[in-house]
Amino acid sequence: MFQMQNPLLLFVTDLNQCVLIQEQVRLSVMEQENLSVVLHAQGDLRLEHRPVPEPGPNDVVLQMHSVGICGSDVHYWQHGRIGDFVLTKPMVLGHEASGRVVKVGSAVRHLDVGDRVAIEPGVPRDMDEFVKGGRYNLSPTIFFCATPPDNGNLCRYYKHNANYCYKLPDNVTFEEGALIEPLSVGIHACRRAGVTLGSTVLICGAGPIGLVCLLVAKAMGASQAVITDLTAERLTMAKDLGADFQLTVKKSDRPQDLAKSVEDMLGGQPHITIECTGAESCIQTAIYATRSGGVVVLVGLGADMASVPLINAAVREVDIRGVFRYCNTWPMAISMLASGSVNIKPLVTHRFPLEQAVQAFETTRQCLGIKVMLKCDQSDQNP
Repeated sequence: MFQMQNPLLLFVTDLNQCVLIQEQVRLSVMEQENLSVVLHAQGDLRLEHRPVPEPGPNDVVLQMHSVGICGSDVHYWQHGRIGDFVLTKPMVLGHEASGRVVKVGSAVRHLDVGDRVAIEPGVPRDMDEFVKGGRYNLSPTIFFCATPPDNGNLCRYYKHNANYCYKLPDNVTFEEGALIEPLSVGIHACRRAGVTLGSTVLICGAGPIGLVCLLVAKAMGASQAVITDLTAERLTMAKDLGADFQLTVKKSDRPQDLAKSVEDMLGGQPHITIECTGAESCIQTAIYATRSGGVVVLVGLGADMASVPLINAAVREVDIRGVFRYCNTWPMAISMLASGSVNIKPLVTHRFPLEQAVQAFETTRQCLGIKVMLKCDQSDQNP
């Protein structure tokens, strides 16, 4: 005989009854606690309880498991804005996430309670021309987690449109599911760049986004990849993840000199450069380094205005392409992870329980490690 007392006083005589009581206890806890990481103002990050959401017809409620901290989360914390997106009211942070379905809306057919899912944080609000054309990331009315005025998912329980929740295969972990968001940036950038079999690629910046661009470029057939960074530790990680060449740079380096170093390493200029820092000097390096007729993709976001050698690019027919987040990438990312085509597990270097979110954010702000992961499920802190 087994006795359970909080919040129910019941005597359990068989396993089925035990499971039923455990579910009742879990639901009772859900009704009381939804610890969330909330940014109230620039520099004012708090842990507080918020109501547990109820699903609409097309939604699911998720018990969050793993949420990665992105540089944009830290930027909102430190500056209260990113470009035109300005914090005007308290906002829950977090958009790199995975969790388990605990409630299902009446119109949802492809997900069930208990399913493990990865969350695509951008959801179109309107069926506009961009959505119709398959480029919903460009819709001006898109909902996006942790982008003012929309709340994110760094909390115990979160409601999301079920069509943008993707079931995870059994061999893909929750942390890998959360990392699909940054991995999607790499997929979208490499698609925009046209990476294919035999491409040679330069990647500027070996932070989380530069590293996922490296992983995807190699998976898509890039024959050689050079990656640059200021930090030796990050370049060591890049080498472990498949970079053929690593170039340590200094802020005082001339872009033309760096471009020549890249050419010497590869034995020729790269077909494609993926710029992941947003720094003006790195954009200049990207243009000088890329071979005539090649492609430069700008992933990193820096100042609104930048001085770049535009005529150099124009007369050599170097295409300069922008990217904004991603679209239509989650199915490919899940296939890559399930098949073992990419291994993103080494990117997670630090883990914290949700209760230590402020410490986790400070770790990210200090650029310690690569990816910091917050664990939101008190009963399951595993990857």
